Amino acid sequence: VEGIEVVAVNDLTDDEMLAHLLKYDTMQGRFTGEVEVIDGGFRVNGKEVKSYEEPDASKLPWGDLDIDVVLECTGFYTDKEKAEAHINAGAKKVLISAPAKGDVKTIVFNTNHNDLDGSETVVSGASCTTNSLAPVAKVLSDEFGLVEGLMTTIHAYTGDQMTQDGPHKKGDKRRARAAA
Repeated sequence: VEGIEVVAVNDLTDDEMLAHLLKYDTMQGRFTGEVEVIDGGFRVNGKEVKSYEEPDASKLPWGDLDIDVVLECTGFYTDKEKAEAHINAGAKKVLISAPAKGDVKTIVFNTNHNDLDGSETVVSGASCTTNSLAPVAKVLSDEFGLVEGLMTTIHAYTGDQMTQDGPHKKGDKRRARAAA
């Protein structure tokens, strides 16, 4: 993407597996560019990307790397206090890729992105369902007035679902059933 430079990733998975998953993505298809594992990370189309396997975000070298925005996609830092571990590590901003808990602005582009005033250090990008519904609901509301609504979502499997029957980590009996 023009204007965006991926500087580093932090994932508890090793670099060989990360490179493989980038190259061979089931949903996006095979990446046609070059992916090469190197010492301390990998190279994508000639651009070096540093890699870390740090479970504690406050210990990441974001300040040394001059990180502008961290995309927080682990699911572990979903409230402002936890996400600020990235700020304390030197990042300037954090975008949580899930619904956040507590006092965090939730932003859906082309719906309410103008609510950002620049002072925010941590924001939520909402959920995939919200990103699908909100733009349509906004158009309906703006053009016709929307008093209430009901939606049904058909969702692909998520990493939180069992692919075969077994105990669910949160004790959710419905999610303990096989996804298929």
